[in-house]
Amino acid sequence: MLIGIYENDKLIDTIEMEGKTSDILPILFSDILKKYEVKELLYVNGPGSYMAIKVAYIFLKTIAITNKIALKACDGFQFNQNSPIKALGKKYFIKKEAEIKIDFIDQDEIKDFELPQELNMEIFSSDSLPTYNLPAVN
Repeated sequence: MLIGIYENDKLIDTIEMEGKTSDILPILFSDILKKYEVKELLYVNGPGSYMAIKVAYIFLKTIAITNKIALKACDGFQFNQNSPIKALGKKYFIKKEAEIKIDFIDQDEIKDFELPQELNMEIFSSDSLPTYNLPAVN
């Protein structure tokens, strides 16, 4: 998990932790809410692990409601130079223009997620529901 703390749209702190979303989110946010005055929550609402996205959304939506702050979202391609994102097995999510598809790709095409030094708030939407991008069932 990669979390950025921004003040006036500028990155002031980065938190990185490995583990299950359901295990680490409560720990991280306990510390974050004690250390910072959180005025808005921004998160990646897909594509990715369906369970992790669901857990993140429910957790962050609860924090947003109980603290009376906004929750906004954007897709993960905004933070990895539009690189493929791991789906299932050897398949990856690929974004071409506004459409997200699942396909096999060459491992060399994958770039790491990075937090921008300055946020572009125009990429975030108030529609914060998860985007699951589920493949069709045959």
